[in-house]
Amino acid sequence: MGGFIEPRPTAAEQESNWRPVLIGIVIVVVVVGAIVFALREKPKQAKAPPPYAANLKISSVKLDAAQNFVGATVSYVDGTIANIGDKTVNRAMVRVLFKDEIGQVVGDETMPIRVLQTSGPYPDAFDLSASPLGPGQSKPFRLTFESISAQWNRQAPEIRIVDVTTK
Repeated sequence: MGGFIEPRPTAAEQESNWRPVLIGIVIVVVVVGAIVFALREKPKQAKAPPPYAANLKISSVKLDAAQNFVGATVSYVDGTIANIGDKTVNRAMVRVLFKDEIGQVVGDETMPIRVLQTSGPYPDAFDLSASPLGPGQSKPFRLTFESISAQWNRQAPEIRIVDVTTK
């Protein structure tokens, strides 16, 4: 019977069988951790509004929605922006916050103010640089959103001016 019985592996042989598996697991964990760290979104830092933003007043905000040519709903935020300062504004960026029923932010977008021109049959929104806002002027504007969270409370969003360029 001596030839039919195989010797049992020693403790050192059993340990050496697990070593490649443990090394593989450690490598996978390190690679996944590095990928998650590299792809994580940087936290948005709240910075103070530009000094001239105090001279820009947003009023008469109203909401509207329409279907585009492919059948999707497009939401609009229309309002009026007034320049009560002494400089001409040729660019203004706003941060728009949509909230849910309990006041939590469910949408956060930063976009340029686009002024409305009503010279044709349909109102069209143009960049502020194409139609600057002079001192003492006010103009209607439109912000367009392709999709807003379903949790949005359908109330007017919070609009903050986050960047202004003047001449």
